[in-house]
Amino acid sequence: MQDILDLDRYPLDRPGSARWDALVARARTDLARDGMFNLEGFLRSGARDAAVAELAPRFESDSFTHARRHNIYFQKSVPGLAPDHPALRMFETRNRTLCGDQIGPVVTRLYEWPGFARFLAAAMGKDALYTMDDPLARVNAMAYGEGEALNWHFDRSEFTTTLLLQASDAGGAFEYRSDLRSDTEPNYDGVARLLAGQDPDCRSLALAPGTLNVFRGRNTAHRVTPVRGEQSRIIAVFSLYERPGVQFTEEERIGFYGRAA
Repeated sequence: MQDILDLDRYPLDRPGSARWDALVARARTDLARDGMFNLEGFLRSGARDAAVAELAPRFESDSFTHARRHNIYFQKSVPGLAPDHPALRMFETRNRTLCGDQIGPVVTRLYEWPGFARFLAAAMGKDALYTMDDPLARVNAMAYGEGEALNWHFDRSEFTTTLLLQASDAGGAFEYRSDLRSDTEPNYDGVARLLAGQDPDCRSLALAPGTLNVFRGRNTAHRVTPVRGEQSRIIAVFSLYERPGVQFTEEERIGFYGRAA
């Protein structure tokens, strides 16, 4: 993996070593403090360029355009919340998606390398993490072109793991509001303030291409702002679970990718 990852800076291939332990400790500290950790320069520039060259033509010919209007909860209604409550403000998300069976060797090699899942599990405080068996959902690549965005939402999973492959000319910033809600307090009024642009604790992060980002998004609202310019924002999204053998249902595949197989 030395040819695609900077293992001198990030020694994922040396579990149990002092430097591996220090990296895990740093990641855990950042997660506890910020709700995320970032490994800038994780993917080598040559591998990053190769991945973009592999993916860019396929976005033009084979990708599924995912476009939907939604609220921050991705639900038609929320029990106990009036339909006109400002926390249910509607937005539009739009991007182009390539599935696990359409992605080239650079991204796939990283996803399937056991050292990657081993490090992520340690950083997240998990006993183990496993790749998905689902041929479509296991790893995705997403492209956001001019005017396209990933709008405000909470994640379904505890953690989201992404790798930025190409930044847009402008826009495409990652905005987030840490711990906006909790498992016991939905904080609907706080959500409404955020959506109205009135939350002083909202933060913006500009990631450099090649950065691995691990984000605790279940209770932290976040979005990617609309992309501007000719160059698309391209990102890989890795799905790992605490049990082996996970697959999406046929209905979920069709909803996310427009096809079941």
